[in-house]
Amino acid sequence: MIPAVLYAVPAFLLLIVMEVLSYRFLPDDEERGYEARDTATSLSMGLGSQIIGVPWKLFTAVLFAGLYVLSPFTLDPYDWWVWVLLFFADDFAYYWFHRLHHEVRLLWAGHVVHHSSQFFNFSTALRQSWTPMTSLPFWLGLAALGFPPWMIFLQQSISLAYQFFLHTERIDRLPRPIEWFFNTPSHHRVHHGSNDPYLDRNYGGILIVWDRLFRSFEPEGERVNYGLTSNIQTFNPLKVATHEYAAIWRDVRAATSWRHRAGFLFGRPGWQPAA
Repeated sequence: MIPAVLYAVPAFLLLIVMEVLSYRFLPDDEERGYEARDTATSLSMGLGSQIIGVPWKLFTAVLFAGLYVLSPFTLDPYDWWVWVLLFFADDFAYYWFHRLHHEVRLLWAGHVVHHSSQFFNFSTALRQSWTPMTSLPFWLGLAALGFPPWMIFLQQSISLAYQFFLHTERIDRLPRPIEWFFNTPSHHRVHHGSNDPYLDRNYGGILIVWDRLFRSFEPEGERVNYGLTSNIQTFNPLKVATHEYAAIWRDVRAATSWRHRAGFLFGRPGWQPAA
């Protein structure tokens, strides 16, 4: 099974080129634009994630299919309301997948890849994890509810394609009703900020209403500083993909109790034993 989002990759690459040219001919001193090594790293991370992602999707499809067959429910894709329900169910699943990948260090170790760039542009959208396995539990419930697996994968691809367009400084705030209901470049710039007010905010995929509902929303105010609170200072894709796993391993090895080991694995990123 080939993820549907792969068919959009040529368009993504074309849009990256167009954004690069926009910075060349319409520069803005307040926007960071592109840096060759950073962009190359982002593209490498994206390529690696797709190489790993194709066989992983096959495994995921088998699990989804098993749950779908065993489910007492069957949702008919020819009913329009099933697609509406799937839209909201997928976006809700994405919100909690995203939020917990910021709040649990072992999950953060994979997701930190996406936040490791100190730039914010369309290429940043392609800087993806090489460990997609941690996302699986968040969508199993959709198959158990009777959504056909192909519908789930298609909606996931639609969500990812939408989110590509969020990774830009070239678009300012959109009209207020759009900003209130939908995730926008402004909201997502906040999510990628390392400023204290912006940490762990705006987890939404397509919609921003979950953040408003669960009190994780923060509007864009002060200038955003992109990247991590402690940046990794490397463009090596292998180190970008694994650096947090290595840090967890060092902390777990040095821990003096099982409680501390559990804290380093399942506590929030930055967790430390009480003095």
